Amino acid sequence: MGRRKIEMEMVKDSSSRQVTFSKRRTGLFKKGNELATLCGAEVAMVVFSPGGKPYSFGHPSVESVSDRFRNQDQKPINGDVGSSMDAKVDKLNRQLIDLLKQVQAEKKRGEMLEKAMKAKGQPKCKAPIKELSLEELEKLKGSLEELRENVKARVSEMEASSSLLLLAKKPTKEADNLASSY
Repeated sequence: MGRRKIEMEMVKDSSSRQVTFSKRRTGLFKKGNELATLCGAEVAMVVFSPGGKPYSFGHPSVESVSDRFRNQDQKPINGDVGSSMDAKVDKLNRQLIDLLKQVQAEKKRGEMLEKAMKAKGQPKCKAPIKELSLEELEKLKGSLEELRENVKARVSEMEASSSLLLLAKKPTKEADNLASSY
């Protein structure tokens, strides 16, 4: 049982009409999307269901296409304003997506740091810095300075260890001479 040709007349049964509307609407919007994608056309469609509910599709948006349609008699001052606006909107959308990705990454990083601090038994900051009193800020400053000194000391230790490892791996002439004399 394959496809058969459907006569173009109104579907009598209301539930069948709703199903037909839903399927045809999806196909119509798909064709509009294909037209916009393949041809770079600006497309806007507004369809009302048999029940009176509106559905719309637009590329780049129904509003921009309808505004352009309404103002088609007016000449743009700076060339094709619509395409430059679309380019700006696309650029801003890409920036927004990048920023949202960065925010998500920072949230994950913050959660990992909180877990690490909790595992080491360090308390989480209870209030934002702007809400701390002068005494609490001085304590925070002291602990940050202490942390800075600890990091400096650790860096010095690591540099010294690295230097010793390099010296240990590099045989000296004296060591070679001593080994050959035995």
